[in-house]
Amino acid sequence: MTHTQKNLLKPLKGSYSLADCQFLLQAIDIPMLSVAEKERQLQLGKQHYSQMISQEFAPSEQYLSIFYQLVTQYKQRLAKEVANLAQQIYQLKGTEITLLSLARAGTPIGVLLTRALKHYYAVDVQHYSISIIRDKGIDQSALKYIQETGRTAQSVLFVDGWTAKGIITKELKTAVAKWNATSSYKISDQLCVISDIGGTADIVATTDDYAIPSGILNSTVSGLVSRTILRDEYQGFHQCVVYSNLQKYDISNWFADQISELFSSIIPNSNDMLVLSKASHQRHKDMKDYVAALMTKQQIDDINKVKPGIAEATRVMLRRVPKLLMVRDINSPDIAHLKVLAKEKNIHIEEDSLMPFNAIAVIANVV
Repeated sequence: MTHTQKNLLKPLKGSYSLADCQFLLQAIDIPMLSVAEKERQLQLGKQHYSQMISQEFAPSEQYLSIFYQLVTQYKQRLAKEVANLAQQIYQLKGTEITLLSLARAGTPIGVLLTRALKHYYAVDVQHYSISIIRDKGIDQSALKYIQETGRTAQSVLFVDGWTAKGIITKELKTAVAKWNATSSYKISDQLCVISDIGGTADIVATTDDYAIPSGILNSTVSGLVSRTILRDEYQGFHQCVVYSNLQKYDISNWFADQISELFSSIIPNSNDMLVLSKASHQRHKDMKDYVAALMTKQQIDDINKVKPGIAEATRVMLRRVPKLLMVRDINSPDIAHLKVLAKEKNIHIEEDSLMPFNAIAVIANVV
């Protein structure tokens, strides 16, 4: 490895401590596109979504208020789910554990699992957040970096926040198979998530589509790091933008503290999760059937314009150009933030009590 290559493969800290998370990403400075222009470029086929990024803005006081309410409502549940996952990971991996969270939805969960594993067990745990991009695969430079640190292949486990249609799960499984076909550092493709609403993950805390608080904010709860970027002019790790302009709004560590301080009052019990594996096949079928029926009804020809689940619908409302928001229960506190975003963007909300999850958003045609 050359000196230049080593410089390209230096972990990024973000706003977490290095003990909590090392981002295997490189920060870059590129022109920011408006959400509308980014959507236009994407739908014209001029650029892949991973080549573009938009500026992020601080959430409104009203929106933040809902976030804090959700933290109060769900922190005990989330702490218990993280503790249960940590026990299952410990039983699976033993005393050396290398968590690879999928940046960036997986990052806060990876931080919490790292803290839980250290709290409950005498383990050597390292947490790296790495990039995976739809249609482009996983960051192989990041996997090579982890291999060269001396972490054993057997210790590696992938972490995300949730599943939806299962596209990233499939991308992960395909990418790991490709990596293992040519590398002596053969890793597992198992995926650990909090909420497996798509029925595609391997280690799961719940199949409920609930408002995991970290799922309703962007960089300010994820170490101030953007979603990942992949541009041809850069070598080394996949790229990101660090939103240092939002530093005073950053609550990444506050959120992690709110959850992890509860571990001392929680006894992990991974038996709580054993029944979930039996439900995953049905969850996956229900997801596919509902999405297919909605695409037919709405005359949608691109599955990537349909985003099921609270967290994915939130990302559409924050980062894309939405056409429609559908919810299972208009009065549910889990979708209060979505109603705020819909009002801000003048997006129609439909209610469908038969949905197998709590929300789904449809991206508008802009060309």
